Amino acid sequence: MFPLTKNVKQLESIAKEVRALIIKMLAKAGSGHPGGSLSAVEILTTLYFSVMRHDPQNPHWEDRDRFHLSKGHACPVLYAVLAKTGYFDESELWTLRKFGSMLQGHADRRTPGIEISTGSLGQGLSIALGMALGARVARKNYRVYCLLGDGEIQEGNVWEAAMAAAHYNVGNLCAILDYNKFQIDGSVDEIMSLEPIEDKWEAFGWHTIVIDGHDISDLISAFEQAKEIKKKPTIIIAQTIKGKGVSFMEHVVDFHGRVPSPEEEKKALEEILGNE
Repeated sequence: MFPLTKNVKQLESIAKEVRALIIKMLAKAGSGHPGGSLSAVEILTTLYFSVMRHDPQNPHWEDRDRFHLSKGHACPVLYAVLAKTGYFDESELWTLRKFGSMLQGHADRRTPGIEISTGSLGQGLSIALGMALGARVARKNYRVYCLLGDGEIQEGNVWEAAMAAAHYNVGNLCAILDYNKFQIDGSVDEIMSLEPIEDKWEAFGWHTIVIDGHDISDLISAFEQAKEIKKKPTIIIAQTIKGKGVSFMEHVVDFHGRVPSPEEEKKALEEILGNE
């Protein structure tokens, strides 16, 4: 049962392995979304290996913490983490996006460890809020975590959920913003700026924490701080890099939805794994 460790070096090593799995499975699939998967690696690694209470041998354990991937197209990072924690065998990763596979192009509830299917962006925070309120009704003490994309929060129903969560003092809800500054059509600032992002969430009644989303020590501290906030929801604004860990993918909008060629796959894995 997890959480397993707060050893930063160990978590960094796991994150490197997760990053390599993302590249391999996307290259094999021939389609998918590398940029926003790579930017969320440290976030999900920290959650699943160090923060959340969950049991891969009992995915429906009633007292488990819940995680919802609102930016569902980034499911390769979630699939890689679920495989690494033991929800299913790593060999399943090579079936990504194949006909009949349980690993679809958006997170699918048929996959062990997936709480809810995703697809249309903007709905995840509302779903996570419902899960968090459900804990109150059931008198359970589990926490709910929801990963949002920055382009995604340009959608209005995100803010309706944000307003409701603060109104109902949902302290067991923690959102994480993967703030990598790019969406499918280009720079977030050019398409619809989110700034001043911290002030907006505070104005909606949320406790806000701004961190380096690739610094595992920062992530651990932020999640621990969030657990101490009992009367309001928390959002962790994680400053990240699109395509993190692969030099030719970083800050490149084209890799939002373009997978690496065989030559690019080889180069990416060399950068990620070094001489391993």
